[in-house]
Amino acid sequence: MPIKVHKASEFLQTPEDFAAYLNATIEEMDDPRLLMKAFRNIAEAQGGVSELSRRAKVDRVALSRALSGRRHPRLDTLAKVADACGVKLQFSA
Repeated sequence: MPIKVHKASEFLQTPEDFAAYLNATIEEMDDPRLLMKAFRNIAEAQGGVSELSRRAKVDRVALSRALSGRRHPRLDTLAKVADACGVKLQFSA
């Protein structure tokens, strides 16, 4: 039986999907760069990094680097990207 590769971006359609995916990522996360990789998958679901950078008002090259997972995210970039994806950063006790 052949194995089919699934891209996370194929299953991310709504802001509710994005929030659930990001929350699951945070729960399993041991490295903050994984969160940015999750945002990259969301960007792919929404038309790519260029489209997300336009909506987030962030330089495309800088956003691509931030979403690469090779760098630690800056909080201001994270907040802009989350807002552009229709989700909010939230903390709870």
